[in-house]
Parts: sequence; C-alpha cells; structure tokens
Amino acid sequence: MKPPLVISIQSQVVHGHVGNSAAVFPMQAAGLEVAAIPTVIFSNTPDYPTLRGAPLPPDLFADLLLGAWERGLPQRAEWLMTGYIGSVEVALLAADFVARAKAASPALRYLCDPVMGDHGPGLYVPAELAEVMRDRLLPLADLATPNSFELGHLTGSAILGMSDLHAAAAALRMAPGATLIATGCVLDDTAPDHLESVILGPGGATRHPICRLPVALPGTGDLFAGLVIASLGRGRSLQQAVDTAQQLTSAALAHAERIGAQEVVLSEPAFRAALLTL
Repeated sequence: MKPPLVISIQSQVVHGHVGNSAAVFPMQAAGLEVAAIPTVIFSNTPDYPTLRGAPLPPDLFADLLLGAWERGLPQRAEWLMTGYIGSVEVALLAADFVARAKAASPALRYLCDPVMGDHGPGLYVPAELAEVMRDRLLPLADLATPNSFELGHLTGSAILGMSDLHAAAAALRMAPGATLIATGCVLDDTAPDHLESVILGPGGATRHPICRLPVALPGTGDLFAGLVIASLGRGRSLQQAVDTAQQLTSAALAHAERIGAQEVVLSEPAFRAALLTL
C-alpha cells in the first residue's frame, strides 16, 4: 500500500527549521509521503542580522500549484496543510487551491496553521494577510492549530480561560464539524509552570498540559503541526496525536537548549527514533 500523502504549503529556509524545513522531516520519518510547496524561500528566519531570499512571486507559486494538479496530488492526498504565507496574493492563491482540492476530493482533510504572530513579537504579518487567513482559509479548515495569541487576534478576544476558548472556537468560521487545537495556552487555571494545548471539537473539549520550558525558538508551532499530522497519518487519535506532538516538540526544544542552539533541532537520536515508532 502507498503511504499517506500530505501536501504541505508553507515557508522554506536554507538554515534552521521552520515551516516545511521543520514539518516535512517528521512526517517523512513517520512514513508519510510529503509534497512540499514553498510560500517563501529565505536563507534563515528574521531573527538573524541578515535575511536573504524572498516570498515566492505569485505567478511562480501558481505554477507550482498547477504542477501539483498535473501530477494528481490533490486527488491522492489524505491531508493538506498550510502554514506561514508571505503575501496576500499567495494566500489568496492558496485558498483557491484548498477549496478546489477539497471539492475534487471530499475525503481530503485540511489543517490550517494560521501563522501570523505570538505573544512576544505580536503580529508579524500584514493585517490584510491575517484577514485572508480568517476569512478565506479558516472557513475551509477541518483542523486548525493557532496559538493563543493568534486565536485572540482572529477573534478579537483575549484567551484567559476555558470560556474564552469556547467563545473563540464558536467565532472562528471553520468548516462544519471542524476541530480547533489552541496551542500554547496559559489559562487562569493552568497548573504553574505549565502550558496547554486544548482541543475543542464536535466531541467536546480536552486539555493537554505539559511542562513549560524556559526557551522559545522559531519553528516550534510548525514542528508541532507536522507532528500532529504525522501521528494522524499513522492512525492515532487526535488526542494521542496532540500528546505525542507536545512531547516530541518539548524534547526537541530541550535538546536545543542543552546544546545552545538558536533553532529547533531535529537530529537528536531519541527524537528521531521516536518518529519511527509512530
């Protein structure tokens, strides 16, 4: 049998691990086939003194999407995911692609990771791009993985407790029967020195706490989303997928802290071995 196919539309960097450069390896190591389509190609993340590369021109991005159609990828894929997008024009093209792909393959499931900001830096994409994610991409999503800052920005409400999460989930115009995974939540009743991912969907809400590490690195959310898809593609439940993604993301961050890395590290032996058992 062919392995499950994932179409992953997000950023690509030469140095470090963010976007597809963080998410593709875990999915492939878990046994999934991945078709990676870049939205930007940068030398590194913007955290460094210099940044080379550029967002993909819309005509080039559209040509890559056309090539995916010519190879029949949307009809074969089990999952389609989007992450960081570098321009409004590319975001609109991605939204059209997702809508067409879901129409062509009703069994296709779409994960939207609306990468737009965090509590430290705030919003780091143009407001118009955040609006495209809210109005065009999220309404197509079967699964969404915003962090608590992004969820608050998308809904205009601070995320302070479970009631806020339920209200925010209702305010997001996701696909019927869709599920929200709110990540990086520190709620009014979260245990000290912990943070949570909270799943809110048709089956109710479940909370997934984990110890909070004193480290914040680019690519954490991209890695988490890729690990969720890796587990789901191997037949695990969503609750199991979130727990596994949190544990492995935490392990990658802890290893990066131990060796003094400025990026998420994917080469630690125990991390790689765990991917093979998904």
